[in-house]
Amino acid sequence: MIQLLIQQHYVLFILIAFALIFSLTCHEYGHGKVASLIGDDTAKRAGRLTLNPIPHIDPVGLLMVLLIGIGYAKPVPTDPRKFNTRWGILLVAAAGPGMNLLLAVVTINLYLLGLKAGWPLFHYPAAQVFFYYLPLINMLLMLFNLIPLGPLDGSYILPFLLPRETASKYIRLNRQYGGYVLLALIALHFLGVPIFETIWKVGEAMLRFVSFV
Repeated sequence: MIQLLIQQHYVLFILIAFALIFSLTCHEYGHGKVASLIGDDTAKRAGRLTLNPIPHIDPVGLLMVLLIGIGYAKPVPTDPRKFNTRWGILLVAAAGPGMNLLLAVVTINLYLLGLKAGWPLFHYPAAQVFFYYLPLINMLLMLFNLIPLGPLDGSYILPFLLPRETASKYIRLNRQYGGYVLLALIALHFLGVPIFETIWKVGEAMLRFVSFV
C-alpha cells in the first residue's frame, strides 16, 4: 500500500483503503450479528453491532492496512456462555468469512450486471478499480481468515471438523505455537515466498466461479 503513495497513486490508495476498511468492518459485524442471533448481546452492548467502521478500528491494525495492505480490525467481543446452541463458537467464527464471501459474490455480480446493463457509474475508471478490488479483497479476507492458525477464524472452525481427541491436541498446539507459525508465514511473504500471491490467485479463481452474470 505504501508503494501507491510513493508512486503518487493517491486515488488508487484511497479506493483500496476504503475497500479494506469497509470489508474488515463487515467481517466484524458478521461475527457480532450472528452472536446476537444466538443469544449473546455482548457486541451490541459494547457498541460493536454496527457498520460504522470507527468502533471496529484498531489503530495498529489500521496502520498495518495502510502501510503494507495486511492488517486487522478490533475483534468483536463475545461471551460463549450466552450462546443458545453448542455450535455457537463455530457459527460465530464462520460468520466473518461468510460475510466476506457474501460481499464478494454480491459486489462482483453487481459490477458485471452494471457493465452489461450499461449503467454509467460502472464505466468510470474509479468505479471499475473499486469494483475490481472490493470483491477480490473480500475473497482474500475470507481465505486468509480460514487459515487455522493463531487467532484466525479458521482456528475456531477446524476443531468442529476433527475427532474430539485430535481437536483437543490441535487446540493445545495452536494456543502454544499457532500465532508464531502465522507470523512466520507473514515474514516469509515479505522475504519473497509467494504465500499471499498464491492466496491472491486462488481468490481470483474463486471469483470466476461465483460470477453468475
